[in-house]
Amino acid sequence: MEHIANITTGLDIAQIRKDFPILQQQVHGKPLVYFDNGATTQKPQVVIDAEARYYEEYNSNVHRGVHHLSQVATDAYEKARHIVAGYINAAHSHEIIFTKGTTDGINLVANTMSRRFLKAGDSVIISSMEHHSNIVPWQIACEEAGATLKVIPITEKGELRMDVYESMLDDTVKMVAVTYVSNTLGTVNPVQDIIALAHARNIPVLIDAAQAIQHISIDVQALQPDFLVFSGHKIYGPTGTGVLYGTTEWLNKLPPYQGGGDMIKTVTFAKTIYNELPYKFEAGTPNIAGSIALGTAIEYLQQIGLPEIQQREEALMAYAMQELRKIDGIRFIGDAQNRSGVISFLVHNIHPFDMGELLDQQGIAVRTGHHCTEPLMDLFQVPGTVRASLTFYNTKEEIDKLVAGVKRAASMLL
Repeated sequence: MEHIANITTGLDIAQIRKDFPILQQQVHGKPLVYFDNGATTQKPQVVIDAEARYYEEYNSNVHRGVHHLSQVATDAYEKARHIVAGYINAAHSHEIIFTKGTTDGINLVANTMSRRFLKAGDSVIISSMEHHSNIVPWQIACEEAGATLKVIPITEKGELRMDVYESMLDDTVKMVAVTYVSNTLGTVNPVQDIIALAHARNIPVLIDAAQAIQHISIDVQALQPDFLVFSGHKIYGPTGTGVLYGTTEWLNKLPPYQGGGDMIKTVTFAKTIYNELPYKFEAGTPNIAGSIALGTAIEYLQQIGLPEIQQREEALMAYAMQELRKIDGIRFIGDAQNRSGVISFLVHNIHPFDMGELLDQQGIAVRTGHHCTEPLMDLFQVPGTVRASLTFYNTKEEIDKLVAGVKRAASMLL
């Protein structure tokens, strides 16, 4: 039972934690304290059951059969697409493309954009805080097209230099691709302004929502990105699942990403006519079970209530920052005013791997390293950080254990 007024909400956290089987275990003889939610979230039993039920009751391919099992599987798969569309308020379910994850979605857009819309002399804008998955695909695209990759700088606090960004928007820019929430710094970027400034020059925008989708309510019709991507496993769904949202206009402009079954209408040796949206971008047998379970994960969150989840997570973040600041020698990497879900830090000169190993011995799971943001680590001149990433099933007591664990580890290593 939590007794901190600013963390208490209407949510029954004790019952909610029972929904997640993995949270019941012990690690090294200690109750698991899981603060690596930025890497992947744990899965409620209903999601595990949904994936198992597909294989137990109606395992079949989708869009390819008239028999009963295929029809049931197809209905469940398309229902999941409608659930996702509703969750982000897409205008049409055909604007939802199922992918393997955020990385897959970004690669799809970068590859198809470069084939049709990038040429020598053009440029693409990203930011200094991007995950490698929103850097490397654009590097490849620019290299192949002879285009230039431009990078928005950040402040010492880890906030985008919006004045510099605005000055970068010239006639050469053919795409802006930025993260909604930094996976390393926790910075929540002003994506509405980023999009509006780009659109004023008719430049399309891709938003990487991998670290936002589980924390922030997203309405794509209000936000108006041209593309938005996220991974299912970041939002309590299975690994190997993800979503690319694209406007109908842009998805129709782009060529297919991969060729194969289901992305075609007709095939002859002379010519292929491609399928309509969304199937034009879903070649081959998809991750049917995973996509269905992703829909279940979203329904689970909707039953709890995203406003309640956001309120709780904001209170947990505030409490965690308050208590971590009391640790002698702590240095936060990124201290943006608007942040969500992620806290990166170092303590004195202790290597993050050493801190992470000692925390693990206490049953506390955190991420250590460069977090797939090596250029960002270079900017801050650090080898990596300790990253604690929170979500709504975490508790005040777990934060207290983290703080005590960091202090204990520091006393052993200094």
